[in-house]
Amino acid sequence: MQKKVEEPTLAVADGLPAPQRYWAMAAILTGISLSVLDSSIVNLALPDITRDFGASASAAVWVVNAYQLATLVLLLPCAQLGERIGYRRVYLVGLAVFTLASLGCVVAPSLPLLAGARALQGLGAAGMMAVNSALVRLTYPTDRLGRGIALNSMIVAISSVAGPSLSALVLSVASWPWLFLIQLPLGTIVFVLARRSLPGNAVSPSAPRPHWLDVALNIAMFSLVFLGADAFGVRREAGGVPTPGSLALAFGLLGTGVLVGALYIHRQWTLPAPLFPVDLLRIRVFALSMCTSVGAFAAQTLAFVALPFLLLEGQGRSHFEAGLLITAWPAAIVVVAPVAGRLIHRVGGGLLGGIGLALMAAGLALLALLPPAPALWRVALPLALCGVGFGLFQSPNNHTIVTSAPLRRAGAASGMLGTARLTGQSLGAVLLGLIFSVAGVRQGGPTIALGLAALLAGGAAVFSSLRIRPAH
Repeated sequence: MQKKVEEPTLAVADGLPAPQRYWAMAAILTGISLSVLDSSIVNLALPDITRDFGASASAAVWVVNAYQLATLVLLLPCAQLGERIGYRRVYLVGLAVFTLASLGCVVAPSLPLLAGARALQGLGAAGMMAVNSALVRLTYPTDRLGRGIALNSMIVAISSVAGPSLSALVLSVASWPWLFLIQLPLGTIVFVLARRSLPGNAVSPSAPRPHWLDVALNIAMFSLVFLGADAFGVRREAGGVPTPGSLALAFGLLGTGVLVGALYIHRQWTLPAPLFPVDLLRIRVFALSMCTSVGAFAAQTLAFVALPFLLLEGQGRSHFEAGLLITAWPAAIVVVAPVAGRLIHRVGGGLLGGIGLALMAAGLALLALLPPAPALWRVALPLALCGVGFGLFQSPNNHTIVTSAPLRRAGAASGMLGTARLTGQSLGAVLLGLIFSVAGVRQGGPTIALGLAALLAGGAAVFSSLRIRPAH
């Protein structure tokens, strides 16, 4: 009997039966929440880490950057590996690496080793993120897949904003290594649960392996873009204006990234199963959904980084008041995401996404037009409107990306979900760096950033609306 329990269950066309589906989703959702939380949970601990290791702030920030960069550059290779050896296996290995690396973070005796352990955590997170949506697709019946993706999207949204709060709670009673120590039992429990419940999928051992040069170009392209965005200084959130030297470095890294990317995409263009899935980008609805996602996440990043400067510096609010106001955005997502999941099959992702992003654009425009000292409700309502719009967009858009790809390329589609999110966030960081370098962070910079975010959200709404099929 034990052997039967541990063998992977091959998913059938209509997903897993109800009891196993619930356990599988518990494993999938807990794993993705751990990987998303870890991208921001260390931010508040950076001063303590800097002091404990006697390091500079610029060096300590690589405790955050190492994780994010490793995740970004390895998403697509892990996704293709899932198509070759199975999504379940990639997820389990990624979860095991993530959990073991958490132990490495606890016992790291120096800052470089801590950053190295964080990079290893990023590798594990890439394995989980890359196949996350593919596993959801295999777990849920077709007629309920929208609800599964909506639940997954809601957990990602909550996890992306819960990191600082959870970190503050832990650091109020314990030292920073406990941020990683608590991940050990959680990771172990999820591994046991995932090994027993996750579905298997048909694999292609004879499929061509990615060429080493393609993997190297993928890593180089995303690394240069990430480092270029980081050179603007936005990721450090220091509040200073980038120097001419940092701007020159940023533009140089980004330009080199574009050149490497052009060579990389050219190599991928004729491959039957390319590492960078240009075959999926030839599918019109998939390409439009990717453009929608990149634009929406760029707008979100512009807003999320600009809002603290607007509320704290521009309006003179306290940190508590600013944090409470900003919470209106993710709170609205939590309320709306399940509703969007139920509406996907009735309304259509193109229309839902277009309406949602139009609402988000309106909320961002209202924020950009705020007077110098607005009442609380005049800030909270536009933020909630942004959250409602983002909640209406995210689940239907993710559903379209996942289901518009052939089942054999579900891994590539899943990897592109994370890639679109991180690419949009990098684009938002670059644009915000340019705005702050010209307009500053205390005067018109945040207002300009919010106005540009509204334009990006409006453009994403147009891309989403182009997916609406005319009635025949």
